[in-house]
Parts: sequence; structure tokens; C-alpha cells
Amino acid sequence: MNLKINAALTGLFQTALDMSGNEAFSTPFDPEWRSDCEVGQQGSNTLWRPMVQKPAVDFSGLANAVDAPIHPDISAYYGSFWAGNLESTSQEGHVSLIQLWNHEDFDRLIGNLVGHFMAKQRSRQPFTVFIANTEPDSELFLSVDNESGQVLLEEPATPPLKVVEKDLATFLERLSPVLTEAGIY
Repeated sequence: MNLKINAALTGLFQTALDMSGNEAFSTPFDPEWRSDCEVGQQGSNTLWRPMVQKPAVDFSGLANAVDAPIHPDISAYYGSFWAGNLESTSQEGHVSLIQLWNHEDFDRLIGNLVGHFMAKQRSRQPFTVFIANTEPDSELFLSVDNESGQVLLEEPATPPLKVVEKDLATFLERLSPVLTEAGIY
């Protein structure tokens, strides 16, 4: 596991909690969508804190589906915590970091990534793995190039628009959390 990625995520979550003055994040409660990161309830909301995945999710099925190893930064990123999305900003603008809420969320991610891989393959583009959304009304997203590990800005059905950062750990280290509820993208 990439310890720099884990440390950067830990720092972002802790900074967001410190900024909020709360011991936990809050999201609307859904009895059909539970997570190991839930720590209680407050009214109609679930309180949660990032929970270390033990064991971490396994990307070997995706590696088999795409017939290529999955970049270790991607495995480290998605294999660090069970958590809700984390809103932040970068010099490029708003960033909503996608996190995994539970095992079903991981299964859904894998299904989406297989579809994304097939679209990339049809258009003869390198495989990327999305890690974040930008503005809620935008189709732009951030991804990690599966071969190089670079963080890219992308738009569906087009080649990457630009390289945002040389690697995921460096990108995460320069984000600043913001105190807004995660949007639905």
C-alpha cells in the first residue's frame, strides 16, 4: 500500500473534522445502504468517520477484466477507508473525492470501471480510473492513468484534457477540504 496516499487521505479527513468542530461527518440515513464507517445516528442522519478497510478491497478481478495490473496508487486510494465522499478544493477548482461506503459500493465501482475500460478500449485510449468529480453541474472528472499514475482531467468520450499532477499522492497533498455536504454526481 502507498503510505503517502493513506497519510494524505487521513490528513484531509482529519482537517475536515477539525474544521467542522465535530467528531464525525453527517449524511442522510439510509437503512438499505449501511457502512462499517457509521458511528451513530443523529435525528435522520448517519454519523460516520473514515474506517480503515481490513482487509482492503481487492482489485484482482478488475485486473483480470482489463487484462492488465491495476496501478498501485489506485489500489491504495480505494483500499484505504470506508467513507463518504470528501469535498475539497485545488488550484484547479472544486474536487469531490470519491470514496467507498461499503462492499456494494466497491462492486458498483468495479462495474462502472469495466464499462469505462470498454469505452476507452473502443476509442483506443489508455485505461484510466476515475477518483473524483469536479463541479456538480460539470461532466469533467479526475482520474489516474493506470500505466503512468498521473492524475488527469477528463471528459466522457474524449481523450484526457490535461495532466493535473504527476502522481496521486502529490495531488492529494495539495487539496484543502471544504465543509459542504457531498453532492450527488
